[in-house]
Amino acid sequence: MAIIDDENGVWLGRVFLPEAKGPAVVTLRGGAVYDITSEVAPLVRDICEMDDPAGYVIEAPGFRLGMLEEIAEAAPGDESRIHFLCPSDLQPVKACGVTFARSMVERVIEEKAAGDPGKAEAIRARIGAAIGDSLKNIEAGSRAAEAAKQALIGEGLWSQYLEVGIGPDAEVFSKAQALSAVGPGAEVGLHPASHWNNPEPEVVLAVSSAGRIVGATLGNDVNLRDIEGRSALLLGKAKDNNASASIGPMIRLFDGEFTLDDVRRAELTLTVEGEDGYTMTGHSSMAEISRDPETLVRQTIGRHHQYPDGFMLYLGTLFAPTEDRDLPGEGFTHKPGDRVAISAPGLGCLENTVRLSTECAPWTFGVRALMTNLSERDLI
Repeated sequence: MAIIDDENGVWLGRVFLPEAKGPAVVTLRGGAVYDITSEVAPLVRDICEMDDPAGYVIEAPGFRLGMLEEIAEAAPGDESRIHFLCPSDLQPVKACGVTFARSMVERVIEEKAAGDPGKAEAIRARIGAAIGDSLKNIEAGSRAAEAAKQALIGEGLWSQYLEVGIGPDAEVFSKAQALSAVGPGAEVGLHPASHWNNPEPEVVLAVSSAGRIVGATLGNDVNLRDIEGRSALLLGKAKDNNASASIGPMIRLFDGEFTLDDVRRAELTLTVEGEDGYTMTGHSSMAEISRDPETLVRQTIGRHHQYPDGFMLYLGTLFAPTEDRDLPGEGFTHKPGDRVAISAPGLGCLENTVRLSTECAPWTFGVRALMTNLSERDLI
């Protein structure tokens, strides 16, 4: 699938410019990538803060860098060629967990198995169907959800994952620091201590500092099931590692043709292809999300928490693989070299290769480096 599947959309992203030794803000016009970096908007963050981001991008002066296909083929990290970066810059990356009932059941199984994949199948057979049936069509935070909670407590099946899945408060955590996420074509990292993990195909929202959702893109919220399953207090170690957050290919800004309702209807497809010939496909349907995207944004930003540069927000996934890859009963886990492709009509395709986080390129270009680079280019 092409990196971008609808060239009529209003697209906003970033590329690395060899001559600038730093990033440029770009859009697509007629199948070509255009540099629209300016003193008015040297950052993607600046455009997302505007009253009409899509209107600005459509009219912004720029110059042609090359055709989309040729730039998309350039390897990330090759500083001799223009290549795509993660489309966000100063926005911190937040994520919501346990937002789909079916994947919520798998989180409970992880907890009950204490991170041991060998125990997961037996636990799945014993309690998975019962919990899933109990929670079907329940609205998070409702009286019905509270009644289900009390019933499950009585059965000894209550879990902290069910608390954030159907309780009043959503799980919102910090996935990655600003500028640390990787983009299309890059390697994604697994902590070397993990031996039970999987990709998570998700929609990622671009949200302004005022809490306004201005666009959407795709993301891989790399998941370490064994580490988080041992203890929810290990969530930071399980979720925030070198190259463990992938976002892209570009942000599709909301306009008259693409709105939040399109996000609510999004159908995501996941494909994993291993160097050993293994293949797996998966799916995540936003129509089955337990909490509306606007609700998740309101729980993230408000009087209780401000984000002066806006933020990117992973919305969670329906996908939780249970099929065995190697040993019976141990389910799926990644192997180095796996190619992961996440796609959705209207949002394009995000593809990455799996490595250990210790083998991925280290993150060295932080906020200070970005500000120095922009200053040297007379953009700030």
